[in-house]
Amino acid sequence: MPPPVCPRLVLLLAIVALMAACRQPTDKLFAFSSDAPSRAGLVPLGDGVLVGNEAGRLLRLSPQGEPVWQVELGREVAARPTVSGDSIIVGTVGGTLVSLTLAQGTERWRLTGQPAVLTALVSDAGSAYVVAPDGSVRALAVDSGEVRWRRPLPPGGPRPESTRPLPSPVLAGGVLVVALGDGGVVALSAQDGTVRWRRPLTQVLGLEARGEALYVSTRKGEVLALGLADGQVRWRQTPAKALTSPPSFALGNLWVGTDEPLLLALSPQDGREVFRVGLPAPLVTQVAEYREWLLVPTRGNQGWLLGLKPREGPPVFSLRLDTPLLTRPVVLGEQLFAQGQDGRVLSWRLQPPKP
Repeated sequence: MPPPVCPRLVLLLAIVALMAACRQPTDKLFAFSSDAPSRAGLVPLGDGVLVGNEAGRLLRLSPQGEPVWQVELGREVAARPTVSGDSIIVGTVGGTLVSLTLAQGTERWRLTGQPAVLTALVSDAGSAYVVAPDGSVRALAVDSGEVRWRRPLPPGGPRPESTRPLPSPVLAGGVLVVALGDGGVVALSAQDGTVRWRRPLTQVLGLEARGEALYVSTRKGEVLALGLADGQVRWRQTPAKALTSPPSFALGNLWVGTDEPLLLALSPQDGREVFRVGLPAPLVTQVAEYREWLLVPTRGNQGWLLGLKPREGPPVFSLRLDTPLLTRPVVLGEQLFAQGQDGRVLSWRLQPPKP
């Protein structure tokens, strides 16, 4: 028998009661509109966030919600940019890759005529890694944009759908792991692109690395733990008929969303379900954490962002954004940032109860 579930109706009633009965432990700081919808997600900085949108605009926002600078790139920024040192590397659906200075947004180099950038970029100190819609991977020098290595889609498997973004790659321990749709999960050497291992998984929703383990979730309801170095299966569980989110590690558990909709907590050691809670709408991205709170964005049109204290009843807080939340929230110190599908960036100061 699975652990007991908090039914959706009970949770929704608890949300309403909580909002009516007490002041939420959040103070709204700002709501900033980027003037166009967005699916790229926020990039956390030491003092603010980066946000890109469908109009091709990339902005750096201060903690007060004021633009520090903005750059017009001409085509949609559909994938999360990456930051390496004092450089930002950002791509567009039109196949342009640009390096900008973090401080002022000044252009350092530009590549045009590239494949559309639909998948989140990742980087280390020397290279930015770009996954093309056809599954090929390039490592670009951060300082010049020069191609350091290029790896085509491995032979012997189906090709990804060229119009859909692939799950965000994971870079950890000198290994770059990419999920290639039904083409499986492939681990490459970050140094030279050599294939380290390949696992024939399909319908992958996302990846999460923690220590020596790589966690994978699939639309078919599977969650796996693989060895990051060798790709060997450590455990495999099927906690639901269908999952809706990448896995995320927070508060000592592994979290995934289902289409019922539910939020499941799994043990990172063996994948067994620890407990579950109902949600007002599906989770389609990763959760975040703040102290002992779990921050859960939901996809429904009401755009609930929930603060949960696992196993302790109703939400600590519930914020309604009136737009689907498709990307992970960002926490910087005591400040919470969230981005809606409509392109707004909203922020609150979190105020936990005093002990």
